[in-house]
Amino acid sequence: MDPVILAILAAVAGLAAGGAATFLVTRSGANNIVAQARERARLAGEEAEQRARAAELDAEKRAIERREVLDKEINERRAELTRAERRLEQRETTLERRGETLERSEQSLRDRTAAIERTEREAEEARATSRAELERVAGLTAEQAREELLARLDDELREESGRRVRAMEVSARNEADVRARKVLATVMQRITSDITAETTVSVVPIPSDELKGRIIGREGRNIRAFEAATGCDLIIDDTPEVVTVSGFDPVRREIARVALARLLQDGRIQPTRIEEAVDRARSEVDEMIDQAGRQAMVDADVPALHPEVVKTLGRLRFRFSYGQNQLRHCIETSWLAAALATEIGANVEVCRMGGLLHDLGKAVDREMEGTHASLGAEIAKRFGVPREVVHCIEAHHEEVRPETVEALVVICADAMSGSRPGARRESAEDYIRRLEALESIANSFEGVDQSFAIQAGREVRIIVKPDRVDDAGAMRLARDVSKKIEESMQYPGEIRVTVVRETRASAVAH
Repeated sequence: MDPVILAILAAVAGLAAGGAATFLVTRSGANNIVAQARERARLAGEEAEQRARAAELDAEKRAIERREVLDKEINERRAELTRAERRLEQRETTLERRGETLERSEQSLRDRTAAIERTEREAEEARATSRAELERVAGLTAEQAREELLARLDDELREESGRRVRAMEVSARNEADVRARKVLATVMQRITSDITAETTVSVVPIPSDELKGRIIGREGRNIRAFEAATGCDLIIDDTPEVVTVSGFDPVRREIARVALARLLQDGRIQPTRIEEAVDRARSEVDEMIDQAGRQAMVDADVPALHPEVVKTLGRLRFRFSYGQNQLRHCIETSWLAAALATEIGANVEVCRMGGLLHDLGKAVDREMEGTHASLGAEIAKRFGVPREVVHCIEAHHEEVRPETVEALVVICADAMSGSRPGARRESAEDYIRRLEALESIANSFEGVDQSFAIQAGREVRIIVKPDRVDDAGAMRLARDVSKKIEESMQYPGEIRVTVVRETRASAVAH
């Protein structure tokens, strides 16, 4: 046999034997793997079974715990319901007891009400019986007795109220007097201007009495021309070296005085020269008026005013009241008002301007209808003076009720300036007439025995009949007299009314 074939056969046989061996080995390995897989599967199944059992045990445990919790909650709710039932039972018991108590109380109230009604009926019957008996014994009806009792109470209350009012007024007056005196003393010490009373008649000195004839002129033509040009009268009498100028208007009187002095200086006195001198004097007086108004503004420290207001104010230089120069009075009132405003905390500028302009209407009151307060307020309002100042002007004589502190300050300052010693003077006839008027007002009241105006008319002392005027009536009488004096008379400052009874009781009113 061929060796190649043998080799091939040998190789094939070797391959067959190797394949069989490989198969056997592979089969044995596969069996091992299968066995291992089965073991792992068995172990996994046991583990899963254990886990399932553990899960079941956990679930049972949780269920048991939940059941225990629910049982506990159920027990607590049952206990709470039991307690609530007990509370309800207790409340029901309490309510039943209260109901019984209320029923007893209501019954007691009904019994008491019935008893009270019986008592009231009995009291009403007793009251009616006693009232009838009292009316029979007293001889008065119930209405008459009530009226008599009320009348007595009214008298007692009136007397008591009078005493209390008098005590309060005395206390308030004492306190107000102390403060007012302190303020006024402080202000008056700061204002120490001189007081010089001036006359309302202009006197022109002449070098000799020979000039009187020249002033009169032939058949009186010069004096007639002078009086016609000036509106004033020339009084030429036996008084040596003096010619008197008399006129209703102070400005015209000043123009006449200046013109006459110029004519006397020139020496040529004739109608033509008189008209020229009067025209020149009128221009000079207008300039003097303007300068006087501006100087008054400077003296009073008042800001710029309208030129017409300044001119009207300057005319007060030639206006006098009881001998007091009105322009100086206005300046002094402005000073006093400013000082008072500073002391009490009012508006100083309003008081200063109000004091300066308060008598502005006196410059035109002889030419226009109306009081000088209303005329001055109208002029100030027309030319833009502040409303607060206008109110001070119109209210300074209380024709209009003062509504501001500044208006009251101006009223007080005006009274202080006008009432200072030597500021104003009056004739003896006017003085006596004023005192008689004060006494006649006091005597016009019922119960007055005598009255006396003393202290230059600043105090009225009244003696009353004690059997007709009691203490409370004396107080009312003093107040009524002072009120009537305020309404019917004009006076600077205040008037003191003192009522005196024979029992030495007195009442004072201002």
